This record gives sequence, C-alpha cells and structure tokens, in this order.
Amino acid sequence: MDILGTSLRVCVGDLDAAVTTYERLTGAEAIRFQRGGVAVAAVGCFFLMSGPEAELSVLRKIAATIAVQDVDVAVADLTAVGADIIAGPLATPIGRNLIARHPDGSVFEYVDRSQGV
Repeated sequence: MDILGTSLRVCVGDLDAAVTTYERLTGAEAIRFQRGGVAVAAVGCFFLMSGPEAELSVLRKIAATIAVQDVDVAVADLTAVGADIIAGPLATPIGRNLIARHPDGSVFEYVDRSQGV
C-alpha cells in the first residue's frame, strides 16, 4: 500500500479556538465536517475533534489517521499481515476510510481521498 502521510488526532474542548491556533501554526485553512456527534476540523496534518465525551473516548483509541492511495489495497495488505478490520471501508466527507487493529494491538484509521463523497 502507498502511505501518503499521517494526521495526528487531537481532542479539544473548544474547536473554534483550536482551529484558530492550528491554522496559524500550520498556515493551512481548516476543512470542517461532522462525524456523528463530533465536530471535526482538518488543519494541515491535524484532525481536531470536539464533541460528547462518550464519542471522543472511542476516537482517542485510534493512534493516528494514515492517508493511503486506495483503501481497498490497504484492506488487502492489512489482512495479509494479520490486522483486523474493525470498521469500513465507509464513505466520509473527505474520502473512504477504515479502522484497523494491527497485530500488536495498535488501532489506526486509514483514509483515501481519491474517492471522497
């Protein structure tokens, strides 16, 4: 699979204040969307997330988001190394994604942006 980059996941209490900070730090403009009850802002290499603690507690278990060329190829490669596909692939506002647990127990989100909704 071609890994194109990674994004760090940051849970914040005040999304608007965090967006201002991270836009200034990265020089990038935020792309905002909702994911369930969680408001998300993609700013540079950061995914800022704010919402109900019940949903954030699940999101905190995902170490990072990994951008790949094609989620279908990622599924094949992850399965080949013994990873468990926990969720997906699913369409999201920024592309298809999946959640996988690696054999060592680490959990990552994989997303491709080539086929966004």
